[in-house]
Amino acid sequence: MLSRFGLALLAVSLALASGAALAQGKGGGKIVCWKDKDGKVVGCGDRIPPEYQDAASQELDRQGVRRKTTGTVEEEERKKLEAEALKKQKEEEKKKMAEQRRRDTALLNTYVNEAEIDQRRDRELQEVDRLLNQFHGLHKSAVAKHADASARLAAAQKGNKDTDALKDEVARAEAEKSKIERGIAAREKEKADVTARYAETKRRYTELKGGGTAQETAAAKK
Repeated sequence: MLSRFGLALLAVSLALASGAALAQGKGGGKIVCWKDKDGKVVGCGDRIPPEYQDAASQELDRQGVRRKTTGTVEEEERKKLEAEALKKQKEEEKKKMAEQRRRDTALLNTYVNEAEIDQRRDRELQEVDRLLNQFHGLHKSAVAKHADASARLAAAQKGNKDTDALKDEVARAEAEKSKIERGIAAREKEKADVTARYAETKRRYTELKGGGTAQETAAAKK
């Protein structure tokens, strides 16, 4: 450990070195001060000694104004975070590419031609349509039931009769009708999803087979 006299001597030496380098315009009118591993300035001059090339440093102009700082804790942390983010991004991209290759292989092994894709799509759509028809039948009955209950409630209210039971019946009919309507909406969405999914499957299959778009392939077969 340096004594107070040693520290003072070091400070004077650094100041003299800085002043001399600035006055002589060495290194293109700049001076560089380098630091040890603890971040303390240990020397200044027109160039950094080889043993301190990887250490933190500060570059000053002829007026002693700092122009550039390298190797600070903040900078090293930033570089570290950037390197980690880049590594993570590359790993994610690698995983995505591997997953895409797996899916592509499965796709090519599943279908012999585009016609098979259309056939499977149509089978799924037929099942969705079957469920939709059932829901529409239930909805028709629910609408009629709700209308009947509502009419009887209106008549009871007009005749000043007790309507509590009828109000409950109308509420139940309304809830049932709404439930069925949600089911219809869900099946309609499922139908759209199936159509879109098979369209993308067919597009990718055609691409992997070395063709153009599905339309171009169909036209070429004619």
